[in-house]
Order: sequence, then C-alpha cells, then structure tokens
Amino acid sequence: MMFILSKIEFATPEYDEMVALRTLVLRKPLGLEYTIEQLAGEYDDELLVAYDEQMRLCGCLILTKIDDEKVKMRQVAVHFDYQNKGIGTLLVRHSEWLAEKKGFKKIELHARENAFKFYEKLAYNRSGAIFSEVNIPHLKFYKDL
Repeated sequence: MMFILSKIEFATPEYDEMVALRTLVLRKPLGLEYTIEQLAGEYDDELLVAYDEQMRLCGCLILTKIDDEKVKMRQVAVHFDYQNKGIGTLLVRHSEWLAEKKGFKKIELHARENAFKFYEKLAYNRSGAIFSEVNIPHLKFYKDL
C-alpha cells in the first residue's frame, strides 16, 4: 500500500477533515471535544497528513514551535482502519525531516501510555515520570535531531 504525505493549511476543508480524524481517534474515546480556543491555537502550526491511494485521510500529526531550537509533536493520530501499517512511522519520520530542515535541534512530545513502545522503537528518549494529561497516563519523550 502506498501513502501520500502532505502539508495542509489551517481552516481549510482538509483541516476540518484532520480535526474529525483526531476527534475520532484521540478525543471521542475519552469523551472529550476540542474547544474553539484549542483549535485556534493551531493557526501557526505545521499540519501534516497522510492519504491512501484513494486520497482518504488515514493519519495526521501537528508540529508546534516551542522556541528556535525545539518543536513539539502533537496530536499524532492514525485512523483505526489503517493502524499497524507504517503510517505513524512514516508521519513521524517525515516530521523529523521537516523539523530538521527548518533548523530545529530537538523534537519533544507527550505520549499516551499505549504509544510508549512506538516512540521507543523510533529512538525517542523518555524524560521524567509518568503524568496525567486528558485524564490518562502520559510520558514526555524527546529526540535530538
């Protein structure tokens, strides 16, 4: 199976589709919704998506600038029908390339407990203790670029 990676723009139909995927995968299982303020904060972010050959959205992630050297990877989501097919790895690797190309030296992220092994396989380092975010266990990870 082939996947197409693309950057999309904020407040477009593609962005709305991305928000719907994130809601399905990341929020709905926790009984949460995005607020207008949360979404408005994504205006300046790098929005990355993966499509299948029929241009169906199958995965996404967001890169948010922390400072001139660090970027935060957020909202990594792969549609349930496409999980364990390499899309998450493809998106993460592409985001690393993009961040490095833009001059960032480090990527940070907050991983849900069920994703710890995924990020460790991609050579991310654990940092600190487990903490609660959106009422579930998370751990901070980072990778030097």
